[in-house]
Amino acid sequence: QVQLVESGGGLVQPGGSLRLSCTASGTMLSIYSLGWHRQAPGKVREFVALVRWGDGDTYAADSVKGRFTISRDSTNNTVYLDMNNLKPDDTAAYYCKLEAQIVRNRVDDFWGQGTQVTVSS
Repeated sequence: QVQLVESGGGLVQPGGSLRLSCTASGTMLSIYSLGWHRQAPGKVREFVALVRWGDGDTYAADSVKGRFTISRDSTNNTVYLDMNNLKPDDTAAYYCKLEAQIVRNRVDDFWGQGTQVTVSS
């Protein structure tokens, strides 16, 4: 069974920084990508950033480019999201998302429980 363990959310003042981490575990044939989405109250869930596992390429939403950096520890199936210069608009529940092969010829999505990030003075 695949599990995603998230950590690192909290309350921070505007301009501050936080680091989120997500570790994937369980039986998987391969990982396709590991990354983050977020959902603010009353809004749809949106993509934040991901690491494509095969080549390590990273992708980020325009709204966070230059402020958020995603990185990985491939040995431990972990991704980190370093968030700098946080703004009140970044307030949301942040969800780790895993794309992985559990069975051949199919890629499935798995979601973490979410970790709250609140940016407020």
